[in-house]
Amino acid sequence: MDKSKLWSGRFDGETSNLTEAFTASQHFDRRLAEYDLAGTIAHVRMLQACSVITPGDSEEILTGLRQISEEIREHRFPWRVEHEDVHMNIEVRLIELIGDAGKKVHTGRSRNDQVATDLRLFVRAAIDQILQAISALQSALVDVADREADTIMPGLTHLQSAQPVTAGHHLLAWVEMLERDWQRCGDCRRRVNISPLGSGALAGTSFPIDREMTAAELGFEDISANSLDAVSDRDFVIEFCGAAALLGIHLSRMAEDLVLWSSENCRFVDLGDAFCTGSSIMPQKKNPDVAELVRGKSGRLLGNVTSLMVLMKGQPLSYNRDNQEDKEPLFDTVDTVLACLQVMTAMLS
Repeated sequence: MDKSKLWSGRFDGETSNLTEAFTASQHFDRRLAEYDLAGTIAHVRMLQACSVITPGDSEEILTGLRQISEEIREHRFPWRVEHEDVHMNIEVRLIELIGDAGKKVHTGRSRNDQVATDLRLFVRAAIDQILQAISALQSALVDVADREADTIMPGLTHLQSAQPVTAGHHLLAWVEMLERDWQRCGDCRRRVNISPLGSGALAGTSFPIDREMTAAELGFEDISANSLDAVSDRDFVIEFCGAAALLGIHLSRMAEDLVLWSSENCRFVDLGDAFCTGSSIMPQKKNPDVAELVRGKSGRLLGNVTSLMVLMKGQPLSYNRDNQEDKEPLFDTVDTVLACLQVMTAMLS
């Protein structure tokens, strides 16, 4: 057995190459490296403050972590599939750089509470970005609504002309949708911002750690109350992706209006050449591709939250390896929502 694996204790046989490839996640979860390093730095400082490790060991570890951060930032970090994930890759590299002191970085901590902490830091940062992006789109819409406050257009029910309204009034309806999305994301952030660090694999640790100290250093508002729940549940990911899916539905409805308004039959708006494409066979056409893609990408967001709910529904307490599959839908949701918000803001500005 290759004893370089950090979990190799009881094993005598080699891990199959197929197993290594099948279980590896470092090719996508390396995106958590920034948050993994932040959590580890806070953990190490706490271990020193609680006299679990010496100041000398702490300084060595922190120096090594700073070097790893620089290597990752400069794309020089030696990612290796045999080390499975972002957490083990960083820990193995730390031991390579500073020796035995690096082995103490995991004292009083498991990968289970480590990854839960990383995910909460990632989702919290993503929510902050999305809140800013929603506000930017709202501001753009308010500007256009003010400019078109006296522009009369048909208000529709059943897609039939019903009563006259102003374009400004219609655009401000979109602002109200986005306001609820902003509030939902902000409310979700409160439940995300809870520290699971110190929960260990599932039952805490006997080391005299200070969970409040690490929570404060990482900007968490509170610590989790139950270690079994803290390491295993992903309802904060599902809640966030659910809020993002509803935001995507609202963006899709806005995009649908724009597609209709820009059609030859309506001609209410000109979306601008920068946000449309043409046809290779029908040169007279101007296709609202950006709006159509925003409408289409909402389906990805719905699919992501559905896959996460199915992922969690059959899992017993506590942690299960199934949860490795939570990251790709989460990452895709963040990227898709931000891209849609940014392109809609640019198109409507």
